[in-house]
Formats: sequence, C-alpha cells, structure tokens
Amino acid sequence: MWDLTAFPNLNIALVQTTLAWHDRQANHDHFELLLEQARGADLIILPEMFTTGFSMESETLAEPENGPTSQWLRGQAKKYDAVVTGSLIVQLADGSYRNRLLWARPDGEVLHYDKRHLFRMAGEHKHFSPGERQVRFELKGWRIRPLICYDLRFPVWSRDPHDTDLLLYTANWPGARRQHWNRLLPARAIENLCYVAAVNRVGTDGKGFAYTGDSQVLDFQGESLLSAGEADGVFLVCLDAAELAAYRTRFPANLDADGFQFA
Repeated sequence: MWDLTAFPNLNIALVQTTLAWHDRQANHDHFELLLEQARGADLIILPEMFTTGFSMESETLAEPENGPTSQWLRGQAKKYDAVVTGSLIVQLADGSYRNRLLWARPDGEVLHYDKRHLFRMAGEHKHFSPGERQVRFELKGWRIRPLICYDLRFPVWSRDPHDTDLLLYTANWPGARRQHWNRLLPARAIENLCYVAAVNRVGTDGKGFAYTGDSQVLDFQGESLLSAGEADGVFLVCLDAAELAAYRTRFPANLDADGFQFA
C-alpha cells in the first residue's frame, strides 16, 4: 500500500515570466537568472514552450530529442539538485513534431510527456502529433503526473484519483480565457483528491496575444496555497504529505470512482 506519510514534504518552485519570441538562447539566459531564486526547491516548473513561446513554426524551431535544451535542462537540474521541467518543440526520429515536456533529473536522466490535446483553434493539431499515453513520475516518493495547457479542459485524461499526488500543468494560457483556467484548476484538484501546480506565462507573444499568468498551487480541496497573479518571478511553496494523506483517509471518494479504459 502506498503510504504518503512515509515521504517528506515537497518544495516546488513555479517560474512565471515573459518569453522571448522564437529565441532559445535569450530564454535560456533569462531562466538561468531566475532559477537562482529557486534554490532549495525539489521541483522547478517552467512554462509551456519556454524556449520559443507558443508557436506553430515547428519545422523551423524544433530541436532533436537530445538537443540543446535537453542538455541545458540537465545542467540546471544538476546545478540546483532539483528536477527542472517545462515543454518545448521537439522533432522525433520519424520526422513528427511534439509539444514535449521534459523532466530533467539531477542524476542526468531526462523523461518526457507529449501533449495529448492539441489546441486546434491555433492550428496546433496541424503542426504537431499528439501524445499517446499518460505518464507518471516519482520524486521523493510523490507520484506526479504532468499535463500541458489544453489538456486541462479534458477531465477524463486528467482523471486518476488512485495514483496521483500532484497534478502538474505547464501552459501558455491567454488572458482572454483567464476565467476558464481559474475555474478548471480547482475542479481537477477536487476530483482527483490531489495537489495541483499550474505554471503559466505573462507578457505578450509574437502574435500579439496577452498572457495574464495566474500560476498557482491548490490543495486537494481546491483551496489556494499560492497565487502569482500577473507578477513576473519565482514562487515557492511546500506541499504537505501528511495533510494529503489525512484528507484521503477522512474523505476517500476515490473508492467510488468509475472505472474506464482509454480507447
């Protein structure tokens, strides 16, 4: 039986900031300065497509699977003795393009999750191939499941009340739909009986779309533990393992959850 009380609390850092449009090196340099403020975190979370902004120019911006940003993330993870994660545009050996979250560990291992739901209103489905599987990572005993932006709108894909302690969303979610972001995130926390950490960007991208941030951390009842608003910076929060375990004992709604299989 999984005993979360046996594991330490988890310190996470959310990096909410502007992104340089289509300029990988500028973004690497910018994040290197910000990450100094994340020292002591176990997990450092960057926005979606943090090297380019949310762009559909996959053919010109894609990196290979073990490209410069993968190496950069390895270096940052080792430097800060923390997992560092965020998504970028990757081209696979078969020629397809993915909006891929990389999960860089301090020991040099890099795992990944490919965005399942592609934002058709921006034509993402025409430039990228969808991910095919959910993934779950472990960090200090915590079971963490990453998802990317538009995935938030699909509760079946987010659903896993038995085996997830922290749902992680990394995003470029525009201010025009700010209300949706702020309403859906608490729902995901409540229905999964887990913590939720969500990182968005701020500023305006190269297409003129404005982003209002609202990076946040919610507990298992959908209550706010941290809200970044529209501020640019690094935001730290500690997740309490014992509180999560105690709530699940008091209110084990997961025992009545419907079973399902993905087609």
